[in-house]
Amino acid sequence: MKPTYNVLILGASYGSLFGTKLLLAGHSVTLVCTPPTAELINREGTLVRFPIRGRDTLVEIHSSTLTGQLSASAPEGVEPTEFDLVVLGMQESQYSSEGVREMMARIAAAHLPSLAIMNMPPLPYLARIPGLATDQLQGCFVEPSVWDGFDPGLVSLASPDPQAFRPPEEPKNVLQVGLPTNFKAAHFESEEHTRILRDLQADIEASLYDPGDGAIEIPVKLKVHDSIFVPLAKWPMLLAGNYRCIQRDGMISIREAVHGDLEMAKDAYGWAGKLCTNLGAAETDLVPFEKYARAAEGLAKPSSAARALFSGAKYIERVDCLIQRIANQQGLQSDTVDNIVALVDERLGKNRAVTA
Repeated sequence: MKPTYNVLILGASYGSLFGTKLLLAGHSVTLVCTPPTAELINREGTLVRFPIRGRDTLVEIHSSTLTGQLSASAPEGVEPTEFDLVVLGMQESQYSSEGVREMMARIAAAHLPSLAIMNMPPLPYLARIPGLATDQLQGCFVEPSVWDGFDPGLVSLASPDPQAFRPPEEPKNVLQVGLPTNFKAAHFESEEHTRILRDLQADIEASLYDPGDGAIEIPVKLKVHDSIFVPLAKWPMLLAGNYRCIQRDGMISIREAVHGDLEMAKDAYGWAGKLCTNLGAAETDLVPFEKYARAAEGLAKPSSAARALFSGAKYIERVDCLIQRIANQQGLQSDTVDNIVALVDERLGKNRAVTA
């Protein structure tokens, strides 16, 4: 008999995508979010819309129709020892907020395997990469001490390649998938904990959903890899597209950032790929630029980082800063990266000055 896991997911927006896949596979999920959103989800469930190849309309999956059990909780109500796995699906700056910070300390003390589905790799995961001086990277994190109690062997990363967004006119329990790609996860240090990920991968792979006209596969899978570097394949994408959406006086779509100057995007992508291979990644761990560029043709919105910056956010995930500092350790430099970091610093400075 296959095991059923109890999974704690921090973040009910992007986290509800991963959660829906687990619920469809028969596992139990608790989403951690604000009290009003938790009340909404406990009352009405979640709704996630998926684009399906060959279908003209989105497939809507409501949590109430799935075999797994869903609940939601504010951070204060979470008892980590009740769970088999933690999925970290919040923005990096949120982990230091009141209530969440204390919950993170309880998770660390419980020694639970924790899988981040974040663009910003947690410091304990970075500590698993040989030769990285993680003490020099702390300045890129809003509150690096949040990660102090975590055992690096219990923290892994899955690249958040699937793109999803909350439709602004709809309730906070609704999510729409824009790009239905896969979560590519690095293994944990122990095979015992990696087995949980492999079980989830197999269960998600085997799951079908019937939207009313026959059972079909739902995209967005979990792929577990033996290389710890596979999730870093997202770094070239972030530099070529997501962060280049940020302009001095506004933002552009990921598609325009990539295809508006394809050669510059390709250069940034290749430079970031070289950084990854310098750290130990194999070429096969990375995604060819041509494949990424094709996917970017369908990304008609600015990145979440750009949207947050130009909505007045005082903090965003600083993968740009992280890449710059890691590159410095490797003796690499990029004018494109330096320019991105300067633009983000400038915009954050303006946003913080408004509310100072």
